Amino acid sequence: MPGAPNRPPEIEGPAAPAPPTTTSEAGRRVLRRLAPFRVALRLDLWKGAPSRELVDPLVRAEAAYLAGDFVKASGDLDALSVRFAEPRWPTLPEPFKSLRVAIPAPMPPHWNPDNALPAPEKEAKLVRKDAEFQVQLAQATAAWATAHQIDLSDAAGHAERARGALAADGPTEAFWAEIEAIWGCVRERVPMPTASGRAPTPPPAETP
Repeated sequence: MPGAPNRPPEIEGPAAPAPPTTTSEAGRRVLRRLAPFRVALRLDLWKGAPSRELVDPLVRAEAAYLAGDFVKASGDLDALSVRFAEPRWPTLPEPFKSLRVAIPAPMPPHWNPDNALPAPEKEAKLVRKDAEFQVQLAQATAAWATAHQIDLSDAAGHAERARGALAADGPTEAFWAEIEAIWGCVRERVPMPTASGRAPTPPPAETP
């Protein structure tokens, strides 16, 4: 058209990446560590007041998880795992004891037969081991909740169904759904631990 400005056709750029959500795979991995630590720090051995050196990393991890920063949440949980491994803390019962950093005995690489496995097989073995650990944590959490009159919405049932699913089909999506149902209830119904020598820390507000 006469007088119309010459405008190049508009080209739409790539869509902005969706913000991270707690239903992403990264968020689910964090949840499977975050919730068991909450229970571990409310075990009777702490007498209701674990050290702030243990509570503070958990509080930071919880806040990062709610903000969708799963990298930071994982880092804070790693710091807590290191704290758990320090010998000055009371001996934790299994399976919560295994939330701490494992310090294997020194051995040459060729002594570990897993090092000779193909990468996919080695990864599958690690996933299976983690799944078995999650079942142990879920069962222990269900027993703890019953002993402390905390309603975790059929936690024992979820744990039993997860155990059966793992035995039948391995760590499938159905298995992880049962496990994560327990950890979601833990975050909703188990209060955050309170560090010794200070007032309770209110939980961060849930994001819509």
